Amino acid sequence: MFRSLLLSVGLACPALLSAEVPRVITDIGPVESLTAMVMGDLGTPDRLLEAGASPHHMALKPSQARGLSDADVVIWIGPDLTPQLAGQLQTLASSALSLPLAEQAGTHLLPARDTGLFPHDHAEEDDHEDHDDHDHDDHEDHEDHEDDHDHHHDDHDDHDHDDHAEDHHDDHHDDHDHDDHAHGLHDPHVWLSPENATHWLTDIAEALAETDPDNAETYRANARTGADTIAAAAAEARATLAPLNGRPLAVAHDAYQYFEHDFGLTVLGAISDAEANTPGPARLAALRDGLATDKPACLLIEPGTDTRLLETIESSGIPTATLDPMGTDLPQGAALYPALIRTYAQRIATCAGN
Repeated sequence: MFRSLLLSVGLACPALLSAEVPRVITDIGPVESLTAMVMGDLGTPDRLLEAGASPHHMALKPSQARGLSDADVVIWIGPDLTPQLAGQLQTLASSALSLPLAEQAGTHLLPARDTGLFPHDHAEEDDHEDHDDHDHDDHEDHEDHEDDHDHHHDDHDDHDHDDHAEDHHDDHHDDHDHDDHAHGLHDPHVWLSPENATHWLTDIAEALAETDPDNAETYRANARTGADTIAAAAAEARATLAPLNGRPLAVAHDAYQYFEHDFGLTVLGAISDAEANTPGPARLAALRDGLATDKPACLLIEPGTDTRLLETIESSGIPTATLDPMGTDLPQGAALYPALIRTYAQRIATCAGN
């Protein structure tokens, strides 16, 4: 039976010898990067999504399906980002330990925005003035998060693994029939929050420790080092973006909400929604009218953005910056995630005239 790991409790993987480094499959480049940080020199994770492919419409090739069937651990964002993958995990990787990052405790989820124009709450800007204090508190929460994992790990042997996993699996899916994790309610681009990524390093370390206890302390130490690396990248990005001072932006694809939130950016609206669906005439008309009133300083686009859509909102004269949420134009591996955060900040600041 497919096992979904929520790290408030541990799961055992008895078929995997403790001396072996698990074979790890990830869904997208940023998750591969976080996992590579935690694995360090012990091993290298594989990635399912090819460069340039959309996670929203991911379809596995036969070779990818075979690789997935051999996985010991699957680390992915979750069904909101790749709904097709959820079913494929059931059939192709039923014995693998699954870690859906968006469902882990401590993950900050934002609701999916369903309009082309976004309401702008000026009070939110005041909240972001205290963001450094928030980061400090969040770091302390991260340490508590690690302590909580240690507590559950210590208690893990007191439980019957099979009964516990089965009960948790059933409870988890009962909850998800009714709670806010239902597909489509949340923006799935959760990895673009450095705060989320920092929390996940601990989750990844504990998942790997479950399957490879001999190297558990190495995974945990690597996670702590990775958290420091991400914190440094976020601090640099925040300094780079500070001169924007609320200068408004617009986006072609509503993929950057978590980055906006973490760094206090003002975004007026998006051409296509979070799932990259083709916008309808009403959405485009509302966006065109709104941007005519409040012109953005920069329009954020992705590689392959349909220029015809840009024409529909009369975007001529608005400078553009190309941001790839997957970081496919950056060096891959452990260095990708911090580079992604820095690169986003640099390109946005340059585009907006700073």
